[in-house]
Amino acid sequence: MADFSAAVYQNEFLADGGTDVQAIVSVTCTGAGTAGQSDAGGDAGEIIIIDTSGSMGVETMEGAKAAAVAALGEIVDGTFFAIISGNGAAFLAYPNVRSGPGMVRMDDRTRAEATRAIHALSAAGGTVISTWLDLAGTLFASVPEVRQRHALLLTDGENNEPAGVLDAAIARATGYYQADCRGAGTDWKVSEIRRIAQALLGTVDIIPEPAQMEAEFEAIMRTAMSRGVADAQLRVWAPQGAQVVFVRQVLPTVEDLTARRTPVNELTGAYPTGAWSDETRDYHVSVRLPAKAVGQEQLAARVQLAVGDEVKAQGLVKAKWSGDSNLTARIDAQVAHYTGQTELAAVIQEGLAAKAAGQEELATTKLGRAVQLAAETGNDEATAKLRKVVEVEDAETGTVRLKKAVEKADEMALDTASTKTTRVRK
Repeated sequence: MADFSAAVYQNEFLADGGTDVQAIVSVTCTGAGTAGQSDAGGDAGEIIIIDTSGSMGVETMEGAKAAAVAALGEIVDGTFFAIISGNGAAFLAYPNVRSGPGMVRMDDRTRAEATRAIHALSAAGGTVISTWLDLAGTLFASVPEVRQRHALLLTDGENNEPAGVLDAAIARATGYYQADCRGAGTDWKVSEIRRIAQALLGTVDIIPEPAQMEAEFEAIMRTAMSRGVADAQLRVWAPQGAQVVFVRQVLPTVEDLTARRTPVNELTGAYPTGAWSDETRDYHVSVRLPAKAVGQEQLAARVQLAVGDEVKAQGLVKAKWSGDSNLTARIDAQVAHYTGQTELAAVIQEGLAAKAAGQEELATTKLGRAVQLAAETGNDEATAKLRKVVEVEDAETGTVRLKKAVEKADEMALDTASTKTTRVRK
């Protein structure tokens, strides 16, 4: 049975007249088990969505097939699964059914049949991702006993439909299944695929070369199979008269959950977190309280991790008003670290957008600030990726020059990694 624990990091002291309380709530899960085999009941379902549009070409298509077969090898026996071939429309590549359940349980026979179906795929046509997402939802719905739903989506090109059509399909999938998304090569739009991944509580990344696909798919599916907790919510209670300013996941990635609040009761909101494996996730919670007199204190928030209706862990966020500036001026190290990481994600994306628009001065300023923040917060991955886009003259002050020649794959790798965060250095 999975166990959850929560720890709160904050400076609970507010100056006279102060209202805003900042806290990092770190939630850890242990003993998660295996997908579809938890005490809560319900099966797990996996759908592999392979782009088979004409732009894939021979080499990328063969890499995608090998990767999909490798992913099959990681799916635990007994798990429901299906394969979607996606181009200008979505097709059920496996199982071969015309009505009834669109997914089958994994075993030696179905794994071999699915492998043959994958090898038979060929590339042709355009890219209409909304149909891929909708078919995945239909397949999951065809097997009611599947409670934990996850898709792995690969594409290599831009979506050939209006943004509103894709947004509507994303909305239909949001809250119903999760999806990890990968882009092959450099002809796809990071912002487009990130939109899907963020809404569906998944990850986004670039796979620059076909030879890298197999290991990436294996790793994604292995992680998916380790999520033995099918779904959980972060619940935030704040007292009467208080305002929850924002709730953000800040580890392992920056994800703003504020707008995804659903009411539990008048004072409590629930925020989706999806499935869990053995892992730690950190959340930044900001609460605005009515100011109180020096010497008074109150509970600013109660943050809980709930699985179904059962609260598994709880952290208390406190507020104390003080006239001692030595207490009130201190910024908690965890809060400071993740505030910097959140800004880092924003300035990387803003800097790359400015660079693409030809606004070199703005791009230099934003990416210089990113270099500075990456150094301050110890984000070595971001630092390494930034150095492929800019010449760093002084990391401490954020003094940089844009490189004249930059590989598109390096810019896209920086963009996809912009939301990845690191823990506070001890």
